[in-house]
Amino acid sequence: MNICLVGYGMIAEHHVRALRTLEDVHLRWLVGRRAEPTREFAEQWGFEHQTLELDKALADDAVDAVVITSPNNLHAPQATAALNAGKHVLLEIPMAMTLADAQRLADLARQVDRTLMICHTMRFFPAFTHIRRLVDEGRFHMVQFVGQFFLHRRTNITALGKPRSWTDNLLWHNAAHQVDLAMWLCNCTQVQRVSYHVGPDFKQQGTMDMSLTMTLANGAIATVSQSYFAPGLKMEMLVIGHEETFHWKHGTLYDFEGKILVPEHSIMDLVDQDAEFVAAIRENRAPSIAPETIMPAMRVLEEAQAIADAEKSEAAG
Repeated sequence: MNICLVGYGMIAEHHVRALRTLEDVHLRWLVGRRAEPTREFAEQWGFEHQTLELDKALADDAVDAVVITSPNNLHAPQATAALNAGKHVLLEIPMAMTLADAQRLADLARQVDRTLMICHTMRFFPAFTHIRRLVDEGRFHMVQFVGQFFLHRRTNITALGKPRSWTDNLLWHNAAHQVDLAMWLCNCTQVQRVSYHVGPDFKQQGTMDMSLTMTLANGAIATVSQSYFAPGLKMEMLVIGHEETFHWKHGTLYDFEGKILVPEHSIMDLVDQDAEFVAAIRENRAPSIAPETIMPAMRVLEEAQAIADAEKSEAAG
């Protein structure tokens, strides 16, 4: 299987590491936005070809699948181009920056009969698959989810500390992971109500602090708290149920007393996720994270965005 990778940032590197572990998967094209980093990344990881023009790579009949890791606002248009070119697509989160664009992309994938899988990577973490297994077996019933994600973005830099040429999105990118995870862990996709609060915009980076709470149809509540003002990376989640409480911290799952239940698993390990994408193509089946499965989370993000937009409009008079 010949792969075209779009993007050369940190997550692109981890996709390359994962793809190189898979049998008969070849790195054919790298598509970048700037010449020098594109050349450096292509040479470092052994891509056969490199270009700044996505259409050039998509015109190559030998390309079977496209892995898109570009800036947020490019995801939907680039995935659209790849699907229209007859390629399968593994798309980094966010799927799109609006619910309408996400739905159009899902519809297109069905129309052209190509595999489209979205990188809601947390569904593959061993800690969370452990909890979901208990849910499916009827041995755990979630009543509350509390997720925290704090990251240093006071200056617009990448995770590697380099200047970023685009601006990330706290809601549609980072919060999407935990909103989807909360719904997936309790196996409930219907939401009764959403509450969303944001801090003031900061320079050109926009929203830097947010809190989102949703009540699911089964009565469970989920709270996602995030900030780009933290001095460093912190990721923690509490999953509280009738039977017990789980504490996930930086890849390790503990019980509430601190006993390790599932050992540490790197949050940057994409092997299982990327292997599922390749297997779905080869087996001519839907991937485990097809677009339809994350639409409930996208609807929550759309509602949260509408709340924030309305508040800003009211404040502006």
